[in-house]
Amino acid sequence: MGKKDQINNVNKDKERVQAVLQLLRKQAPLTVKQEKLCNSACVERFLKKKGENVKKAAKHLRNFLAWRDSFGIDHLIADEFSAELAEGVAYVSGHDEESRPVVIFRIKQDYQKFHSQKLFTRLLVFTLEVAIQTMAKSVEQFVILFDASFFRSASAFMNILLASLNIIADYYPGRLHKSFVIDPPSLFSYLWKGVKTFVDLAPLTMVVSSLDFEESLEFNDFTAYPRAASLRFNPSSIPSSGKIGSCSSSRFSFTVSHHFDSVKPWYLSLTDTSSAKVGPTTTPPVLGPAMSPLNARSYSFASPIYRTPRGNMGPIKKGFFPSTPLPQKTQEMDHSEIRHPRAMRPSFFQSPAMFFKKDSNFHISRADKCRESFQPFLKFYRRPYDEMIYRSKMRPPLGGLISIVSPHIRRRHKSVSQRF
Repeated sequence: MGKKDQINNVNKDKERVQAVLQLLRKQAPLTVKQEKLCNSACVERFLKKKGENVKKAAKHLRNFLAWRDSFGIDHLIADEFSAELAEGVAYVSGHDEESRPVVIFRIKQDYQKFHSQKLFTRLLVFTLEVAIQTMAKSVEQFVILFDASFFRSASAFMNILLASLNIIADYYPGRLHKSFVIDPPSLFSYLWKGVKTFVDLAPLTMVVSSLDFEESLEFNDFTAYPRAASLRFNPSSIPSSGKIGSCSSSRFSFTVSHHFDSVKPWYLSLTDTSSAKVGPTTTPPVLGPAMSPLNARSYSFASPIYRTPRGNMGPIKKGFFPSTPLPQKTQEMDHSEIRHPRAMRPSFFQSPAMFFKKDSNFHISRADKCRESFQPFLKFYRRPYDEMIYRSKMRPPLGGLISIVSPHIRRRHKSVSQRF
């Protein structure tokens, strides 16, 4: 029965896809590019977006095709965004373990002052199209990292984020796997709480901080990251003074080590190092308990054995410590009448609180989940941008007129041209 149900579901999905394509062809004939674009996987994503409704999916798909024609997406080339590609404003950093492309947006706050919203939308669509071109046949989703560390205004970044998520939700349904907002402004969290209920892709969007991953094992070289290097303690930044030294009292001495890299920059010595005393200079005999780690803080914390000075341990008196009275040897005991204490047997119903005990997974906060989800993509966020590597991922016509030439070939060409 299970295999039959699966076969029936597959047949129903194929029938829905054919029904959507028939509705599209009735309204207007599809071009060759549109026929290639509207494959079964694309139609299934739109059907899932509209709740398996054939009419709504066909209408949404027709609007999608009209939007692509009006926007001129088929004519986007890299030469239109030469300045953005040089600065690394938006690019594909690589692919994760499941071959999903990771897209990074590092947009500055001044970008909106000198560029229109339409130009940003074209840059967004161009980057997403490059990511889709780099996908394998079995991959349908991508990951987006929004670097908000260059923004000081939370509302300015919110406008860019909402515009990007709305375009992805409307014209790229089912394409987004996860999106991360990294280092947003301080007021962004309050604005996001009030807006995310109206955003379709809000469940897939997480807010993380890069400061939580500064001490990761894979990226422990803080010299390459100025922001992380500034947080480390620099001993040379503290002016040297003669006040730093040892501190002594009648019970212990406290000495500060000048080696800041040591595990313990201080240590305690339990010897009497005080020089200023009132009274005779001769050392009186030790009357109280000797100094030891067990009674260094207080006499009440020391055990009775260590309260007595070493060497003065006399014979322990019989009966000094209370003991359990034992029966006399002459008395014959019946071992069958002795009732030994019964050990507690493990029971399932140990406490009523066991019924209300939750699993440990329920105690994981949302911030911890966001950190765990962002951990596999941390290397893409910290990877330096290389324009040549990014341009090599572009297929025509997105690659534009600029060809990728190896630097060795360029040098050889220059050397040959200098001969003539």
